Amino acid sequence: MKLHIITIGEPKLAYARAGWTEYIGRLKHYHSVRVSHIADKHNDTEHLLAAAGQAYKVALVIEAKQLSSPELAAFIESRNQDGREVVFLIGGPDGLPDEVIAASDMQWSFSRLTFPHDLAMVVLAETLYRASTIAAGQPYHR
Repeated sequence: MKLHIITIGEPKLAYARAGWTEYIGRLKHYHSVRVSHIADKHNDTEHLLAAAGQAYKVALVIEAKQLSSPELAAFIESRNQDGREVVFLIGGPDGLPDEVIAASDMQWSFSRLTFPHDLAMVVLAETLYRASTIAAGQPYHR
């Protein structure tokens, strides 16, 4: 499956860079993964939607539906069936522009908690990896 992760900025703190690198590397064992880190000055609808293209868009939004790890695994398996790239969008400190959220095919929330931007990137990478191991029948999620 083709996954595309779009973030505003790159992980800046050492722990986040290490976690991001670790889990993106692991995720690549299960999927074709590409990453686009968009500069803070381009945190706007035009740049984000252009980067996402025609992919199935998943906007990370605090107020959206939450998924368990098995539910996310089922989502990944179902999206894999149609062969369309899936893009996950993480906005900047103020979130995603309303127009990007409206243009998304799905809105997803990690939690009702607010996470630092760097941590949100690591959580996304680890969560996608965890769901991928579940879908593949691997024991990591235990």
